[in-house]
Amino acid sequence: MTYETLLLNTNAQIATVTLNRPDVRNAFNETMIAELTDAFVALDTRDDVRAVVLAANGKAFCAGADLNWMKKMAGFSDDENRADARRLAQMLNAIYRCGKPVIARVNGDVYAGGMGLISACDVVVAVEGARFCLSEARLGLLPATIAPYVIRALGEQASRRYFATAEQFDCATALRLGLVSEAVSDSELDATVQRIAETLCANGPHAVRACKRLVQDVAGRALDDALIDDTAGRIARIRASAEGREGVASFLEKRSPSWRT
Repeated sequence: MTYETLLLNTNAQIATVTLNRPDVRNAFNETMIAELTDAFVALDTRDDVRAVVLAANGKAFCAGADLNWMKKMAGFSDDENRADARRLAQMLNAIYRCGKPVIARVNGDVYAGGMGLISACDVVVAVEGARFCLSEARLGLLPATIAPYVIRALGEQASRRYFATAEQFDCATALRLGLVSEAVSDSELDATVQRIAETLCANGPHAVRACKRLVQDVAGRALDDALIDDTAGRIARIRASAEGREGVASFLEKRSPSWRT
């Protein structure tokens, strides 16, 4: 598949989706939103892909919304603005709900809507010099569409601060708050992303998908009988699955499971 704003390649079960608008710091417009949605929906169905890396060309990871696109939106009707915002929401949800684990390879600054992109990913590896900012309030706007993902990733208390202040914060702060999983030097970025991706690919593909869904479904739920029954049912099903049986058998027989051969 050829895209106008993205590059897509697959190697050894790892797909890399690269934001490719470096001249505008990978700011997204309606085309990039549609293409990201299409790419992640398609990758979710591919049996030859076990992990996805979301990367970016240029010095910045993503500067948020493209200024020309924002100018166009200023003239939209309420219905047009709602439809446009829904397309952005659907794109973020396609990343968040993708059954394949998604690693954000953050090579530089992340602003506004770019914060939604990395918050929708499962693992975020960032260079130590990256800066982060929820800058919408400076423009009299608010990060509403990205909020469900950012609040989950950043935490409620930190979100209260950074949504309202629009302060820029550094990678060390992002790491401390849990938005970033690992902070590395520029020279370590690719090796770290590759190591994590290979670790994911070594695990049972159905189990990885189920683990990702488990966290999404269980986080924030009350610890009641319904949750206990739900989680008991999940482990019972996967124990009885072909992959579960093969995984246990390979461990007992001291051999590699079939999905690693």
